[in-house]
Amino acid sequence: MAKSTLTAANAFKFVFILGIVNLFADMTYEGASSINGPFLGSLGASAAAVGIIAGVGEFLGYSLRFIAGYFADKTGKYWLITFIGYTINLLAVPALAWAGNWPVAAGLMVAERVGRAIRKPSVETMLSYTTETLGKGWVYGLNNALDQLGATLGPLLMAVVLVLKENYRTGYTVLLISALLAIATLALARMFFPVPSKFESRPTGKTKGFSTSYWLYMVAGTCVAAGLVSFELISYHFSKTGTVTKQWIPLFFALAMGTDAIASLIFGKLFDRAGMPIVIIAFFLSSLFAPFVFFGNFPLALIGMVLWGIGFGAQDTLLKAIIAGILPDGKRSFAFGLFYTGYGSGWLAGSVTTGLLYSRSLSLVVVFSVVMQIISLPFFLVAKRLNK
Repeated sequence: MAKSTLTAANAFKFVFILGIVNLFADMTYEGASSINGPFLGSLGASAAAVGIIAGVGEFLGYSLRFIAGYFADKTGKYWLITFIGYTINLLAVPALAWAGNWPVAAGLMVAERVGRAIRKPSVETMLSYTTETLGKGWVYGLNNALDQLGATLGPLLMAVVLVLKENYRTGYTVLLISALLAIATLALARMFFPVPSKFESRPTGKTKGFSTSYWLYMVAGTCVAAGLVSFELISYHFSKTGTVTKQWIPLFFALAMGTDAIASLIFGKLFDRAGMPIVIIAFFLSSLFAPFVFFGNFPLALIGMVLWGIGFGAQDTLLKAIIAGILPDGKRSFAFGLFYTGYGSGWLAGSVTTGLLYSRSLSLVVVFSVVMQIISLPFFLVAKRLNK
């Protein structure tokens, strides 16, 4: 077998195994996400509190990545940092079963996001070593598709638990199984592929520093993040209005995550062929979700969740593929982490804003969501033109 063929085969195995890790990981924390909003509500949290908790969690989950990325680049301890992050990220979820009040639950939800922040830049960096061989869109598309398969199975599992037990705490306890499977699979990945940088025949860092395009892409990603309303608030809305019943809420989330998985594979392949037009189409479709979700009845809300899933598939796959193409030499983890600090700032601003607007006017929530995502489109176009 030719060396290039062997390298490609091993690179694919590495991406696939990390994808399985993320399948179990997403099954854990996205399963929890599908019930976090109603669980907080059952403990007495208000809509504003739910929005702020989601916003703070996501902000820390993104903003701390540049610190984690900086230390990963400086120390080269990608695997160690990855293990620490996954352990915090995953074990915080079953601990929610013992949360006695909403502030304690909020702290654990934030801890879960912090753990994700610690491990994300190292994981993205290790995956980036395979993009030369397999293609940027395909690598991140495949990885995210497996992520979202887990993110689909987790909420489905929670739906079954709620039907059988009608108890959120039982659901969190069950998720300990998938958390332990994720950590075990990660250990196998480390055993078989201790040095992922060997997949790369030459460095793919494009520049010595951060280009203007990089910063414009960050602005675009920040706008997208601000417009993508958290599922905690969406599920709170469904539960409060009765548009979607308690047993159906995890299924709506599962549908969105399934859409995310399929969209990731499609967008990843198309991005490697067509580039920026795919980004514009994806985020335009995403911008349409809010009217369906907040103004619609059961069937229209279902359509809205499909569009919401498209948005998350686009941001999970396309933003990573874009940044992987303009990484500064020697600063891969830091570049990924810094980009998602900007993204997290947008998520925090958007979550707090929509949480506060919700109690005043659903129309304002919808307008804010749509406008922020549409604003991102010209920034993507200008950044691409400057990067030619």
